[in-house]
Amino acid sequence: MPVPVAPRRWPLLGHTPAMLTQRAKFTDALHEHGDVVRLDLGPLHAYFVSDPALTHEVLVTQGSKFRKGAMFDKFQPYLGTGLLLSNGEYHLRQRRMMQPAFHRERIEAYASTMARAAASLAARWQPGEIRTIENDMQELAVTIVGEALFSTEIGQRAVEEVRRSIFTVIQQGMIRALSPSFVEKLPIPGNREFDAAIARMKAVVLQVIESWRADGTDHGDVLSMLLLAQEDGVGMTDQQTYDEVLTLLTAGIETTAIALAWALYEVGQHPEIERRLHAEVDAVVGDRPVTFADVSSLVHTGQIVQETLRKYPIWFVMRRTLTEVQLGDVTLPAGAEVIVSPHALHHDERYFPEPQRFNPDRWTPEFVSALPRGAFIPFGGGNRQCLGNVFAQTEIVITLATIAARWQLVPTRPARVKFTSAPYPDGLLMKAVPRN
Repeated sequence: MPVPVAPRRWPLLGHTPAMLTQRAKFTDALHEHGDVVRLDLGPLHAYFVSDPALTHEVLVTQGSKFRKGAMFDKFQPYLGTGLLLSNGEYHLRQRRMMQPAFHRERIEAYASTMARAAASLAARWQPGEIRTIENDMQELAVTIVGEALFSTEIGQRAVEEVRRSIFTVIQQGMIRALSPSFVEKLPIPGNREFDAAIARMKAVVLQVIESWRADGTDHGDVLSMLLLAQEDGVGMTDQQTYDEVLTLLTAGIETTAIALAWALYEVGQHPEIERRLHAEVDAVVGDRPVTFADVSSLVHTGQIVQETLRKYPIWFVMRRTLTEVQLGDVTLPAGAEVIVSPHALHHDERYFPEPQRFNPDRWTPEFVSALPRGAFIPFGGGNRQCLGNVFAQTEIVITLATIAARWQLVPTRPARVKFTSAPYPDGLLMKAVPRN
């Protein structure tokens, strides 16, 4: 049957102006026009899927009929063929080789790094000090992921470069993904910043890999796991390792830093949620450091995390059909571009009543069991689900609990949002007030 075309289409440019100016406001409303709606990104025709069941088909049930789409093609020359961008058997092989780095016992070991880094950050705050929370959480996320990846002294130099460059790569990369191809060739400041950041990061990460190969010791970090991993007696090349490291840095820092900043802001906006968070942390943790074993007992804290991941997820991902695919009443030809938006799904009032309201209490076991498959996808789904999702959720819970044990954070002005690949907080100023 005919696929409805989304409103606000411009001649030649299609829906790109609406996507760049309206962002999630535009895509969140597309379900009103159908379960599958056509979007034109310049000359590129794409199909926006807003129904959870059809989303589950794209990501899981019929996932083998899709590969990464046009948005990821634009990243590949710069980010390589890590898990985020690779396809087919190569992707499955790399995923199998990387999985041991994220097994439960490894995450349990990383948990002490998370708690130590969060406590170190909280210890630097001064009573009454106004903090820019998203900057603090970006620094913390880089520190945690960087220390989990690189435990050696030379690895710490890589962490410093990542802290300097990673957000330029993420934010300018998203602008490139939504823009016509000729834009990335223009000598404009954003392009120069992006290219320079990629070059710096590649140089320092390859230097760390070279150093590790000369040493050959398992340092208990993710890099050691990647370089020791083999399948059929064959390990990763330096380039393959670099691609996976850059993927882990890009995916592991952005989502976590955004979620932590927004979680702290939302808690500060809601006194009753904050009171219950403090009471739970006092009862479960007390004065000692938070451990991996505490995470399952921090129920309300976990609900805050789930609600934050619901309200502030990534904007959208793209897939491309490998063959003809039937999605509901729509037949998509081979080579069709498909867009799935976690943000649109998570703000659909059919499944999340009062979607703009921050309500951790919605995350009861009954609510979760009643959610249709595909309605809540903060980490994707199927064999494309983020390999570090447990790592990220553990990190957010441990950080929230560590900060809540020591501080009350009070917002000093309403939140501002800078929307790129996700709703980035922009100047979340909060006053640090000691709890005791």
